[in-house]
Amino acid sequence: MTPIASELGKPQNVQPGTLTCGPFGENLVYTRADGTIVNGTRAPYPNTIGTDAVYQNMGNANYNSLQASLKRTAGPLTLLASYTYGKSMDWASSIQELVNPFDFRREYAISAFDLKHNFVFSYNYELPFDKLFRMSNRLTQGWSISGVTRFSTGLPVTFQSFGDNALVQVQNNGVNSVSIDLPNYNPGLGPLNVNHDPRKNPLAFNTTLFSPNPLGTFGTSSRRFFYGPGINNYDMSLHKVTRLTESTAMEFRFETFNTFNHAQFDGAGSVDGNRDDTQTFGHMLKSQPGRVSQVALKLSF
Repeated sequence: MTPIASELGKPQNVQPGTLTCGPFGENLVYTRADGTIVNGTRAPYPNTIGTDAVYQNMGNANYNSLQASLKRTAGPLTLLASYTYGKSMDWASSIQELVNPFDFRREYAISAFDLKHNFVFSYNYELPFDKLFRMSNRLTQGWSISGVTRFSTGLPVTFQSFGDNALVQVQNNGVNSVSIDLPNYNPGLGPLNVNHDPRKNPLAFNTTLFSPNPLGTFGTSSRRFFYGPGINNYDMSLHKVTRLTESTAMEFRFETFNTFNHAQFDGAGSVDGNRDDTQTFGHMLKSQPGRVSQVALKLSF
């Protein structure tokens, strides 16, 4: 909170009939009750300066994880399973401007790209058509089926608002004004009720726990502190390699992505965390593509 902005935001502290400080008013001229003229609220810098930029190498990030993998090959079958349990924390991932320029540590939160749990299972099986039909030729040889299955938790929900209630509006190149606030988080009003299935409820969490930050404050919510819906995806492929000559081969592939056409709501921005969006705040707004199929034919020589 800027002390001058907070003071001039109260009517009793300015002369009657004159401006009081509010959102996006940092560069205006104010008159105190004693007649003192205040040129902007960014003292000691005057409001005639379009851009006051201070550049500093700053910010911390850390990542910790448990990673495990298992591979097994048994005749025509190859299996590979990988699991990661991790957490990434930082100050600045997917951030446009600092929320609180007076306390950088307030930005420290879960990284925008963090995945808490990620399990990937892949396989390849050489189909034994030659044994099944008791013949071995170009028609029965070279068939296999493979795929990748992935289960993971979702990306974290990013909270923000653009109302400049914190009264620290930022001048971007002296032209565009940018102000990113955080809403207030009120856990005493009830449970967060994180929802990972929009088929049951379009809301990803209990939005009544979040309110606009009061004038002159930065809001009590963290930038990110819980996760949106995750991934439950299957990609599969049927392919055949036919040897034409000693140095020439033809490969046929039929591939499907999101084979079972399961709606995947994971992704950056899939949950609206902007408190200013009164109609869509807390809603799951977008999903990844549905089932995609493709056929490919490749000649190697």
